[in-house]
Amino acid sequence: MAVDLMKIAEDAFATKKQDLPSFKSGDTITVAYRIKEGNKERIQMYRGVVIRISGHGDKKRFTVRKMSDNIGVERIFPIESPFIEGITVNKIGKVRRAKLYYLRKLTGKKARIKEKR
Repeated sequence: MAVDLMKIAEDAFATKKQDLPSFKSGDTITVAYRIKEGNKERIQMYRGVVIRISGHGDKKRFTVRKMSDNIGVERIFPIESPFIEGITVNKIGKVRRAKLYYLRKLTGKKARIKEKR
């Protein structure tokens, strides 16, 4: 009886583990993120380069950087967020480090990442 109650409680508080694709730093991904504005909900597509993945377990998060009118915009997404509808990997980047903070200083063609073929 007590085991059944524990199981029900765990299921109620467990965040849904999504089957997200595997990606790493340097990959270009599109995050479909649910946004609530007032009483309306919409899905915003946020496409950019993953510049870091940090944390572990259910506290894992990733930072996506995109250029919007020549201004760099970075956004941090928790992997276990219930607002993430889906992630699609657009390009697999060929990089040699885990944290790509040097992209913040680069602009134009220098900021491009080679694609792994």
